[in-house]
Amino acid sequence: MTSNIRLATVLSVLLTTTLYGTGTAQADDDPGDPPGTEPAASAPVEVDPNDPDLKLPDGATLAQAKVLDIKSIVEEQGGDERREDTNTSVTLALQAEVLFGKDSAKLGAEAKSHITGIADEIKTQNASRVRVFGFTDDLGASSHGDILSKKRANAVHDVLSQTLNDADITYEVRGYGEQYPIADNSTEAGRKKNRRVEVSFPRSGG
Repeated sequence: MTSNIRLATVLSVLLTTTLYGTGTAQADDDPGDPPGTEPAASAPVEVDPNDPDLKLPDGATLAQAKVLDIKSIVEEQGGDERREDTNTSVTLALQAEVLFGKDSAKLGAEAKSHITGIADEIKTQNASRVRVFGFTDDLGASSHGDILSKKRANAVHDVLSQTLNDADITYEVRGYGEQYPIADNSTEAGRKKNRRVEVSFPRSGG
């Protein structure tokens, strides 16, 4: 009896780590929501090793534990570029200042080289579905941010589609304005990160 409780406790802790510690990815049922905006799992409850419900019934076994998804985020010093990888997708984000002038949707001189780098990654992953999403900080009118973020997403999309020149690629282009911030809007450093354009697509085989 005691050995069964200990075994069940260890297995329960391993399963809790697997389910909550790796940022489980959800199925992408709604293409209107940016990747990575799924609600985070709550912290696991404390495990009571004396709970009789932890004892496996006679003859019962647990399925083999597996990692459902792992998220890796790499950000350049200063945050100008940000890359997020999961088992199934790649998201590349460029700060608005890298691409545009202040409060503008006109691409700057260095913008094309950055977008070309993203196009190369899309080719590498052989992606046929690409999302281009624009975001702003929360300064100014929300309606202005919605319009500006969509114009910026369209500008990036135009360069991507011209560079890739592939009729088999389907694009989804949206502007989310101040929705889905990735940093604190109460500081300029945070607002700078939130002013961005994200390009996401499935990984090879994803």
